[in-house]
Amino acid sequence: MSLDHLFTDVDNAAADLGDEVAVELDAETRNELALLSAAYGTDDPDELLRRAVHGLFQRVVETGNIDFHLRSEYDCTYDEFLAGMSYDEMAGGYPESDDDRRYQF
Repeated sequence: MSLDHLFTDVDNAAADLGDEVAVELDAETRNELALLSAAYGTDDPDELLRRAVHGLFQRVVETGNIDFHLRSEYDCTYDEFLAGMSYDEMAGGYPESDDDRRYQF
């Protein structure tokens, strides 16, 4: 797979998710969510779930865990995803093209 496949898969997953996701809670998750709700003084579990996703995302980015999975599946990293191009492209290399007129260093 490639960076282009990742963009496609992310777009498709975002479209499939829509604006709301129903999540079935097991007893452990329900108790942990209840404790967090009490501790943070909120009766909006949706906000806590959004924070949980942000926290998980931040952790996997900081530890490089997401890069491991992206490299395994798509042969790219999170930085390449953010930049919209591979490290080779950032360094001046370009994908193969039939256009022989492309300026190359």
